[in-house]
Amino acid sequence: MTLRRGALLLAAGRTGLGLAVLAAPEKITGGWLGRENTTQPVVRYLARSLGARDLALGVAVLCSLDDAVLGPRIQALCAFADGVDALATIWARKQLPRHGVLGTVAIAGASAGAGLYFSHKLAHADA
Repeated sequence: MTLRRGALLLAAGRTGLGLAVLAAPEKITGGWLGRENTTQPVVRYLARSLGARDLALGVAVLCSLDDAVLGPRIQALCAFADGVDALATIWARKQLPRHGVLGTVAIAGASAGAGLYFSHKLAHADA
């Protein structure tokens, strides 16, 4: 798989997740946050804001992928957001379902690592 294709797939996944959370926040975030928590309106609103963030970041990556300067920077920003998601989940782990914590930390952590890898490699592709 090429660097560009890997970054494209990661961005497409982020965009799809963002759309899904916007459309059905309770269903998509229930495993992460706990079904009982997602019935609260404030949780749905915050989940939608995270969905909008992921949608916007995914679209930004897709639009900047061929830009040698901006593309790697946006990849790094996405990695930062994913790292914060993983850390926030760890910090809140006592209030969240165990399977949600494990899944979210694994996915967000892997996405952060992949984003940093793509950012670095794309920034130095011609070097």
